Amino acid sequence: MDQLDAMRMFVRVAELKSFTRAADQLAVPKATLSLTIRRLEERLGTRLLQRTTRRVQLTPDGRLCYERCQDLLADVEEWQGLFQQTRQLGGRLRVDLPSRLARLLVIPRLPAFLSQHPALTLMLSTTDRRVDLVREGFDCVVRVGALESSSLVARRLGELRQINCASPAYLARHGIPTTLAALSRHQLIHYGHDLGREPGGFEFMGADGRAERYPMAGALTVNDSESYLAAALAGLGIIQLPEHGVSSLLARGELVAILPEWQAPPLPIHVLYGHRRQLAPRVQAFIQWLADVLEEALA
Repeated sequence: MDQLDAMRMFVRVAELKSFTRAADQLAVPKATLSLTIRRLEERLGTRLLQRTTRRVQLTPDGRLCYERCQDLLADVEEWQGLFQQTRQLGGRLRVDLPSRLARLLVIPRLPAFLSQHPALTLMLSTTDRRVDLVREGFDCVVRVGALESSSLVARRLGELRQINCASPAYLARHGIPTTLAALSRHQLIHYGHDLGREPGGFEFMGADGRAERYPMAGALTVNDSESYLAAALAGLGIIQLPEHGVSSLLARGELVAILPEWQAPPLPIHVLYGHRRQLAPRVQAFIQWLADVLEEALA
């Protein structure tokens, strides 16, 4: 086991705070991982990790070593990239995308990307859950909507125009609202990643261009975009979602657009990744390809 491999293993254990999860992600036996870290500690003459029955924590020396290892590994990755510009991209690429964005915009265009890089293996997670990039071992993740504060690097890829709509059956029962005040007699299907939070209400763009909310009742809250759309098609209430994903349903009359003057602000799309200098060439290539795909699709 060379020193670079030992450094990579140490960094992964430090980030995941678990030998078991790190061994699973690195595809090495846990015993090999433990032995490698112990020999690294012996070589450096200091304890790097404090092990308990429940978790693994960095010691003060371990924190210094972790930060230095990150810099050194980034330098090696950058150095290797200088001589690999004309080589074929290879290895595993782990990415997380929102489910509807993946299904409608990204996956249909993946054959061209993968045929261009046949030695690349893409592991694609498609979920509306906010995954943890570091702890779950993703190279990059795509987020739609407002970003939460984090240490990750964010690159904006575009935005999705939103639309208000409901099924013809729902509107036949409740009428078509033409003002915000009329929404007091309607039901909103609530959407949220955290089902324990208070529903936000009907969102619209105020006179100053900022998002505002009109409180609305609703018998259903979901945390999945496919369920959100299915609930609207079942006549359970009004939804607000990207127009791109429902254009065919609107054209067939399965959904009806309402309140065009009270649209919610566009949803920004960002790709998030770790420290800029640690981006492998395969991650850089995928992010640029994704940016080009979304620019063309959303033009």
